[in-house]
Amino acid sequence: MKERAEKMKVTDEIIYVGVNDHDIDLFEGQYIVPNGMAYNSYVIRDEKIAVMDTIDTRKTDEWKENLERVLDGRTPDYLVVSHLEPDHAGSIKEFADKYPEAKIVASAKAIAMLPQFFEIADLADRAVAVKEGEELSLGSHTLQFFMAPMVHWPEVMVTYDSTDKVLFSADGFGKFGALDVEENWDDEARRYFIGIVGKYGAQVQRLLKVAATLDIQIICPLHGPVLTENLGHYISLYDTWSSYTPEEEGIVVAKKLLINSFFNIKIICPKSLKFITVCLLVIGDGTPLL
Repeated sequence: MKERAEKMKVTDEIIYVGVNDHDIDLFEGQYIVPNGMAYNSYVIRDEKIAVMDTIDTRKTDEWKENLERVLDGRTPDYLVVSHLEPDHAGSIKEFADKYPEAKIVASAKAIAMLPQFFEIADLADRAVAVKEGEELSLGSHTLQFFMAPMVHWPEVMVTYDSTDKVLFSADGFGKFGALDVEENWDDEARRYFIGIVGKYGAQVQRLLKVAATLDIQIICPLHGPVLTENLGHYISLYDTWSSYTPEEEGIVVAKKLLINSFFNIKIICPKSLKFITVCLLVIGDGTPLL
């Protein structure tokens, strides 16, 4: 895998402007991230400029500095919003206030949800709700939009740049960990998938079918490194995880020491990797009865 450095060129006209966060210890208040997180954002510089998502308010100031440096005095024409999860949409209002002429491009559901998150001046005139397969020309670059509901929010869409053959995959193909830390992609991406996206396997499968129709040379996720090599490996893992096919056989042992208690627990079935609910009754001697 080829991991590119922070503040990098993805292609000649696509620039990374995201930020690493080493101040966070629990992502979304529950996932341990000893190597931090990366909040990714990208700029496409063409006749018109598109900014691909914002980032968490934790790092808005750093993101704005990166963005302004890459814009180099130019004004963005579009902000493309993949979804409204706060770690990616948190800086939308600051962007909208600073660049009042910029259009906000998103799915119709995201546009409808946007006022619940932010008060944005002249939103009705600035919002561009795109449909499945719709295109937007920036000049030499053409963006095409595909809906990906429940991967892993209801309003999600991904964007394909047919010029540089880049898929902006929203939270798909993301992983835990900042970009300035070397670590195995598979392990942290697997943990991220199970925790964040895992229960939406059918929706991921649908998106993979769409992706199979596109000539994808680069994947730009909203967390983790830009993927530029051996894409078949990552796509194959996503197919395995989202179809709940085991990578290897294993055994799960569940134990609970609450005497005379009845409760439900969730485990991962070793043969399917599906989360299943097991009802346990623990009797007086501590023996669990399934």
